[in-house]
Amino acid sequence: MSIESAAHRSMPPLQPSAWVRRFCALLAPGMRVLDFACGSGRHACWLAGRGLQVLAVDRNADALARLAGVVGVQTLEADLEAGQWPLEGQQFDAVVVTNYLHRPRLPHLLETLREGGLLIYETFMIGNERHGRPTSPEFLLRPGELLECLTPEFSIVAFEQGETQVPRPAVIQRVCAVRGAERICALP
Repeated sequence: MSIESAAHRSMPPLQPSAWVRRFCALLAPGMRVLDFACGSGRHACWLAGRGLQVLAVDRNADALARLAGVVGVQTLEADLEAGQWPLEGQQFDAVVVTNYLHRPRLPHLLETLREGGLLIYETFMIGNERHGRPTSPEFLLRPGELLECLTPEFSIVAFEQGETQVPRPAVIQRVCAVRGAERICALP
């Protein structure tokens, strides 16, 4: 196998979300970031490349194995929907979640953010069933649902919901929020 094909195999297939790229600019190198339900690791690799210390968590051992050896990325294989909360007692400067929703874990996920920590969340919402998966309401946010999940201790930096064409047609909802009054950085 050539070096080029080996490198290609280890690279995540998709570019990071524009939403994630936009708000990770608020994070300083060395900060600790949780990439929750990391999938292929596209965000974990990109974040680590910016000098952030990333914990990539997913239940897919094969996907996590592809992240082995990526400088700045640690992995944790865990069932994100059953059993004990796998991140008990851990705190992060930022939490990134894309294309994933399991409502019972949202309170636990929010608790992992330290005071001043940044939440960057982007996933599908009702209406997406017109464009493909996911189609079940179990995996689709209701209008404004991400905002409703955030307690008053969160300051909203940005919120969007609706149709998008990039990277493919979908109906999404996304939020960027800071936990608490103490901010980790200057907001735009």
